[in-house]
Amino acid sequence: MKSALVTGANKSIGFETAKQLAQLGYFVYLGSRDKTKGFKAIENLKAIGLTNVDCIQLDVTDINSIKAARQELEAKTQKLDVLINNAGISGGFPQPATNVSVDTLRVVFETNFFGAVQVTQEFIELLKKSDQPRIVNVTTELSSLTNHSDPNWEFAQFKPAAYGPSKTALNAYTVMLAVELKDTNFKVNCVCPGFTATDFNNHQGTKTVEQGASVIVKYATLDAEGRTGCFFSEEGLTAW
Repeated sequence: MKSALVTGANKSIGFETAKQLAQLGYFVYLGSRDKTKGFKAIENLKAIGLTNVDCIQLDVTDINSIKAARQELEAKTQKLDVLINNAGISGGFPQPATNVSVDTLRVVFETNFFGAVQVTQEFIELLKKSDQPRIVNVTTELSSLTNHSDPNWEFAQFKPAAYGPSKTALNAYTVMLAVELKDTNFKVNCVCPGFTATDFNNHQGTKTVEQGASVIVKYATLDAEGRTGCFFSEEGLTAW
């Protein structure tokens, strides 16, 4: 049975992503900063017949927590097939570039960028033991510099100067990682689930969590012919 680790998986898109992967037959480890909430999520999945799930306490901003999670996972499985860096925060809106606080920038980058990098580096050896390792870094269309440079873009007036750049940095790291691993069986991609209705945006999104998660799952389960080092959304390739 293939295995997957999803960070920030106790609710919203992360939870639905874990659910869909479990339904596909993966054994899914739900990474949750709050272990109580993580196990509640596990109970909800088991209530609908999904027993191929487990909870791993994981705070992506705490390297000791990440290392402990890796050690716990190593005790449970010999390899990891899929890593989905889903955990993320917005930092609160609005975030005008002229006065967004540096503290907000640091906090947002700590989770959305440094957290994903730390998790990836800590779990890379387990992933290397898979025949077809996959890494998905969950990003946003608000990370696209091309979109932000287009005055006619539908979200042209919405420029969160902490959240957007944190995901732009994650996109760049994804490309670097994909290039480094290009001669291996890894597929490493950025995936935007779209404007999904979650707590993240006070449920103002236009897509359901089922729709958002399905895009992530699609690229987390790419076959050997799948592309790597790309930025995908529901519409396919997205401009950086």
